[in-house]
Amino acid sequence: MSNGELLQIHPVELQFTFELKKQISCSLQLSNKSDDYVAFKVKTTNPKKYCVRPNTGIVMPRSTCEVIVTMQAQKEAPPDMQCKDKFLLQSVIVGPGTTAKDITPEMFNKESGNHVEEVKLRVAYVPPQPPSPVREGSEEGSSPRASISENGAEFHNASRTYAEPQDNSSETKALILKLSEEKKSAIQQNNKLQQELELLRRESSRRRGGIPFMYVIIVGLVGLFLGYLLKKT
Repeated sequence: MSNGELLQIHPVELQFTFELKKQISCSLQLSNKSDDYVAFKVKTTNPKKYCVRPNTGIVMPRSTCEVIVTMQAQKEAPPDMQCKDKFLLQSVIVGPGTTAKDITPEMFNKESGNHVEEVKLRVAYVPPQPPSPVREGSEEGSSPRASISENGAEFHNASRTYAEPQDNSSETKALILKLSEEKKSAIQQNNKLQQELELLRRESSRRRGGIPFMYVIIVGLVGLFLGYLLKKT
């Protein structure tokens, strides 16, 4: 656990159980032990590879916030299962009652005189745990997973830049709404086609069913007219 002045972060090393072509997630616990409202922002050196929810937020006094970090599915395994990606968690004290919607990039700008606390987080890949064989007369056990880190290498490259990771929640909602509208439109078109087909069936059966209806009406009118003439004569 990293004991910063503003937030306590656990863990300080993000461990992903690496599997090819599979999304993998891990969580961060941000604890605010103070009586202040603390805003945070999560950045990474590889924003296209990771999705963080939420990537910005407010940790209220004496409370904890969970952040989920998801690594996108990878097609290839890195050499020796080593990962050079880094995360940067920035935190700053904000006014009471501040919400996530009130967060602006200017809050985390040190040049504006803000006291911004920064904590760097490493990334480590963990190999999948093989299934343990069950021996007769013994219970199935589980051994701790081996963690492969960066051999204690510190972050020295000051020119490395951090960027905000992706948050696809709004895009996902828009896609779901679009699919729902398309489904509704397809159902309406299907119902309309069924109604038109039923009308065609009725018209076809009416035409096939012996003497046309208009012909019967005409014959009936002619018969009534002839009967009327016979009565007069």
